[in-house]
Formats: sequence, C-alpha cells, structure tokens
Amino acid sequence: MKTQLKKGTLEMCVLAILEKADSYAYEIVSKLADGVEMSEGTIYPLMRRLQNEAWVTTYLVESESGPPRKYYKLTDTGRKELASMKHEWHEFLTEVNKILGEGNE
Repeated sequence: MKTQLKKGTLEMCVLAILEKADSYAYEIVSKLADGVEMSEGTIYPLMRRLQNEAWVTTYLVESESGPPRKYYKLTDTGRKELASMKHEWHEFLTEVNKILGEGNE
C-alpha cells in the first residue's frame, strides 16, 4: 500500500519542494529521502514529465565541482496544479479519516 501511495503523491511532493526553492534532481531526491524512498533513476523521468506538462522549467548553473547543474523551477502553471493537488489531497484525507473514525465526524 505504501508503494502505491508514494506513486500517487510523488509529483505533488516534488512540486511542493520546488515551491519553496529551485532545485536540481539529486537535491530533490535527498529532500524526499526522509519520507519517500526514491532513486535518481525515478526522478529523471518524473522531471521530464513535469517539464512536458509545463509545470517546471529548467536552467543551468555552473558548478565548481563538475559540469553545470540543471535546476528546476516551478512555473505559474505548476503552482496552480500544486494548489489543486493539495486541495484534492486534503479532501482525500478527510474522507479516509472519516472512514477510519479519526477526525471530526
């Protein structure tokens, strides 16, 4: 069950990270590592998908320790999508909590 929940919320979590600050893929994976186990192999296809949806854009930043890093930036469209996802998530949690008998009935 946890695996399916992760898959369903991964995009929302990545967009939420980018809402706070622009970031590069490895940094996103590191931030997610605390609660959502994922690998770099998972993040790159996801980031391409987010780019194709125009929810993120990219830019390069020179690095002192190697090649330039590709940073991802949340777009206005991505912010709107994240807001929608958060709203749906809270509605979902409310309904599940009702069923579980946790929360206001």
